[in-house]
Amino acid sequence: MRAVVKPKKLKGSIHAIPSKSDAHRCLICAALSDGPTELALESTSADIDATARCLTAMGAQVAWQEHAYCVRPVQGNADALLDCGESGSTLRFLLPVAAAVCRTARFVGHGRLPDRPISDLMAAMEAHGARFDAPKLPFAVTGGLTGGSFTLPGNVSSQYVSGILLALPLVGGGKIQLTSPLESAGYVNMTIDAMSRFGITVARGEDCFLVTPGQRYTSPERVEISCDWSNAAFFLAAGALGEKVTIKGLDRFSPQGDRSITDILKSFGAWVSVSEFGVTARRETFRAADVDMSQIPDLLPVLAIVACAAPGTTRFTSAARLRIKESDRLTTVANMVKALGGHAEELPDGLLVRGGGLRGGRVDGANDHRIVMAAAVAAAICEEEVVIEGAEAVNKSYPAFFEDYNRLGGAADVF
Repeated sequence: MRAVVKPKKLKGSIHAIPSKSDAHRCLICAALSDGPTELALESTSADIDATARCLTAMGAQVAWQEHAYCVRPVQGNADALLDCGESGSTLRFLLPVAAAVCRTARFVGHGRLPDRPISDLMAAMEAHGARFDAPKLPFAVTGGLTGGSFTLPGNVSSQYVSGILLALPLVGGGKIQLTSPLESAGYVNMTIDAMSRFGITVARGEDCFLVTPGQRYTSPERVEISCDWSNAAFFLAAGALGEKVTIKGLDRFSPQGDRSITDILKSFGAWVSVSEFGVTARRETFRAADVDMSQIPDLLPVLAIVACAAPGTTRFTSAARLRIKESDRLTTVANMVKALGGHAEELPDGLLVRGGGLRGGRVDGANDHRIVMAAAVAAAICEEEVVIEGAEAVNKSYPAFFEDYNRLGGAADVF
């Protein structure tokens, strides 16, 4: 699918979509709880549906109804085939959970998912009774999972920590000790928040997490899935690049790490307002900035576009983990900027972007939803149209992205 986006500033207001990060976690907690749960969300996506599909394979009943997932918990000890699609969250969260629940769980994945790292998670699980029949996807896990003390790195994927945390109440509790500082800590905070809504308390210490024995997932019967700061960030950045854009429904006190988009846009000189009525961004002045990406890696693609409008050179650091996303995002972001007539230099663990505007041109979406959305936002500061190949990648997290883009006054034709 191709998108042709004409140069045009965005303005107006829309409601934020549901957070796929929150939906993943709440779907899993609901499937492990003691009774049915309704998860209220206005829309879904390919990644959310992958988690729902896998939970169904594990023995839960997961049905999509209008604006809600209705979940009945896992029954029995199934032999399951779990197709994770291209969702890293689905794979890493459900590996420990399936090892605790299923006799045998066979995992498959698509796109770059088989090449994304899970070796440290597998090693931690093997130390607690799990057995794998291959070192990478596709593989089967058997042998069960036991509780106790787990050791994990904190600087490879926060999803390792979240996956073990979700499984610990099923195996008698346990402790996670980190061997390096935790990156993307906001996502672990989201896991702890989701678990708390289902009756599980996670204690935190210095570089460790503890789930005490005897805890059980308890259904609250209905859960509202929170709105998504990660995808809202694209439209807030579009506002910072031009006219006023307001996103409604975002929780000002959310544990989502990408909530820091407001402070980062301010550091670039944008005007940003955060209130109970919505989050608004518009252009004011522009200046280059230094941005540490260790806690907010998913924001790099759109922040690189903002940097293209900022006089001077913006330096993005601590971003090595972006090489193992849906694409090698350090490479694909640099290629996107250069394809649009900008200046970007790829570093081993970061990116340098020199401001000066963009011309327009043709961008390879690289099967990466965040590259596609960032390229569309770039049209706001381009002189000529932006043509995006592989625009269907937005279905991974935001199927209605181009509809909302045009609702804000954009001019995107998708065919």
